[in-house]
Amino acid sequence: MRDLGDYRESLSGSLLVSHPNMTKDPFKETVILMSAHSDEDGAFGVIINRPLGKCLGEIRDEYATGLLAKVPLYSGGPVGVEELFLSAWKWDSESGTFKLFFGISPENAESMLQDPEPGLEVRGFLGYAGWGRGQVENELKLNAWVVSPIDGDAIGECQAVDLWLRILWQIDPALVLRSSAPDDPSRN
Repeated sequence: MRDLGDYRESLSGSLLVSHPNMTKDPFKETVILMSAHSDEDGAFGVIINRPLGKCLGEIRDEYATGLLAKVPLYSGGPVGVEELFLSAWKWDSESGTFKLFFGISPENAESMLQDPEPGLEVRGFLGYAGWGRGQVENELKLNAWVVSPIDGDAIGECQAVDLWLRILWQIDPALVLRSSAPDDPSRN
């Protein structure tokens, strides 16, 4: 786990995992793929473990047919929930490399799906998670979040709360034990 006392490292290309102490929505039990982070502009990412159980073709008529129709949709975050963000990634477990294509156009996504590379995954996200300048750093200091490197195997194998628990376990198994504590200890 990174020392977050004076956090200055960019979170871009990392996972931001909600701490078990975060018991209220919209970020309870979330894993966020961070796309951008800077001291000047703040931070931006999408929640990757909230599948909507629908595909792009089911909610947008313009994608009802064609290669994008079966792209799975996720709730990307509480901001701009009507906005659609298409992303693709490829995880190579042998080399441990994660190639991310974030905010790609529908045309680029279709091109990737026409002759997909092995291991390529394309997802759609409705909404995003965003923080203003210094906001995410302050939340890290308050232990609202835990930072993790990307684990492409976990992202490909797990959904919903299972992904959150798996990443927490990799960071510190004690966090998983803490996650099973009741929200109200008096009810234990």
